[in-house]
Amino acid sequence: MRKDNEIPLMQQAVLHWYRYYEVSPDEPSSRVLRLAATKLYGEGYRSVEDIATMLIGTYVGIWSTKVNAPGSSAVH
Repeated sequence: MRKDNEIPLMQQAVLHWYRYYEVSPDEPSSRVLRLAATKLYGEGYRSVEDIATMLIGTYVGIWSTKVNAPGSSAVH
């Protein structure tokens, strides 16, 4: 279970990601990034800077946060 002080830490890391890539926050991307930040926290990353750095390196740009659901009409 997360502590109350962990939530702002992860929110700040997500905001750093948005600032780095100079994009406006949106709910679908934020959801993906928050889940990733939570996972990183669970893996031992404890600072805003560490989590933000990992998010920036893992999710390169806004398109990497988009989820392609099974059954979508994407052309392969």
